[in-house]
Amino acid sequence: MRSAKQRSDRTSGGPSQVRIIGGRLRGSKLPVLDAPGLRPSPDRLRETLYNWLGPSIVGAQVLDLYAGSGALGIEAASRGAAEVRLVERDRRLAESLRAQLQRLRLDDPARSGCCRVELLQADALSVLEQGSERPFDLILIDPPFAGDLWSATLAALTQGGWLDSDSLIYLESPLAMPMTLPQGWSVRRQSRVGEVCGQLCEHLL
Repeated sequence: MRSAKQRSDRTSGGPSQVRIIGGRLRGSKLPVLDAPGLRPSPDRLRETLYNWLGPSIVGAQVLDLYAGSGALGIEAASRGAAEVRLVERDRRLAESLRAQLQRLRLDDPARSGCCRVELLQADALSVLEQGSERPFDLILIDPPFAGDLWSATLAALTQGGWLDSDSLIYLESPLAMPMTLPQGWSVRRQSRVGEVCGQLCEHLL
C-alpha cells in the first residue's frame, strides 16, 4: 500500500495513522510509519471497495500482496473474511504489522472475534512464484507506485493456482500512470479519490 509519488509520500505530510472503517474492529487505528513511499489506501477508496463487495466478503479467503500499513487486509478481517494473508517485504513495516496483529488480537481469533490474520515477510512476486494450495476469493494489489509492479503481479497470479473463476482482484494505481490490463482481464467496478484509482477486476479463466 505504498507509492513513491512525491505528493502522496508519507514524508510529504501524509497521515500518521489510519482507521478501520467497518466491522468488528471499526474505529481501530493502525500506525503509518515514516517510511519512504508508504501511502495507505485512502479511506474513501477502502470504503468504496467493501461497499462493492458487500456480504460476499464474509467467509472470503483474502490475500493482500503489498500490505504496507495493513489497512486493506485488516479491513477484510474486520468485516468477516474467513482468512487473510498479508505479504510485506520491508522488515520494519512487517514488524509493525506483527505488533498490530497482536494488539488487535488477530493472532487469536477466539479473542478478536475475527479471523486469524497471517503475515508473511516476503517479496510478493516470490510468494506468487511458489504457487498456492488453493485459490483466493479476493486479492488486493496496491504496490509501490514507482515500481510498476501491476503487470508482473497480474501475470504471476495467473499461474500456480491463485485464482478460480470467481476470484476478484482489487488494484490501486495512480491516475498519472494509466494502467492497461493484460488480455483476459476485465474491470467490474472503478472509482477515483484524488489522484488514486481503484479497480475491482476479474480474470477470465
